[in-house]
Amino acid sequence: MEDEEAEAVLRAVARQIKLWREAAGLKQTELGARIGYGLDLVSAVERGVRVPQPQFLDAADEVLGAGGKLSAMKEDVERARYPKKVRDLTKLEGEAAELGAYAALHVHGLLQTPEYAQALYAIRRPAYTEEEIDRLVSARMARKSVFERVPRTTISFVQEEATLRRPIGGRMVLRRQLEHLLEVSQLRHVEIQVMPTDCEDHAGMMGSIQMLKLRSGKTLGHTEGQMYSRVVSDPREAQVMEMRYGLIRAQALAPRESLTFIEKVLERET
Repeated sequence: MEDEEAEAVLRAVARQIKLWREAAGLKQTELGARIGYGLDLVSAVERGVRVPQPQFLDAADEVLGAGGKLSAMKEDVERARYPKKVRDLTKLEGEAAELGAYAALHVHGLLQTPEYAQALYAIRRPAYTEEEIDRLVSARMARKSVFERVPRTTISFVQEEATLRRPIGGRMVLRRQLEHLLEVSQLRHVEIQVMPTDCEDHAGMMGSIQMLKLRSGKTLGHTEGQMYSRVVSDPREAQVMEMRYGLIRAQALAPRESLTFIEKVLERET
């Protein structure tokens, strides 16, 4: 794991599994046989070097008679699976009264379907393992809870036209992604705009950006590059990013025009 917080959670869970196993008088091989996992995996979980899946915790809870105490750790373990930068960003998004994002290369993470996200991670190089892809997709989907929080966060997106046409994952995945954009756009606290490729004036040529206005009154920016993910907290830098995002929104198609645009793109894909 890449941070102390996640390691502490896994160590605590590992210790509990081992204590319950020993109290039940079972060896690691015996526990593994009863819950359908090999010795190597049980050993790795108890050493805190492997993240136990929800099914593992549920099965161990039942076999060891833990009365729901091991199953109750699933939520903490699931969060520990996510990369630290994702957990930090999710926390900030949860504190935001307003959130705005311009996506230049692909559909923004908060708008992605699981299939689109999986396809996007699958084409990364160096290649991720299947386990890593599953972990990253789960982390990305967990961020979508920002749409459901009360009080509602006011959310806006600007999508570059090319992101609506590039068939990440194939045509079927793209069609479902476009349908999802139209579904999300029906939420009263969400607006989606499209930046047409033929737009001459474009304030977003420096790349994708995300703005967060926290309920505390503080404004933060977030940028991602090939090898970094950075939260911008300096007020002067955040002010520049906020200005750029405002211009991007003004230059893009209006929300209603954007929905019509997405619908036309979808029609061509069907």
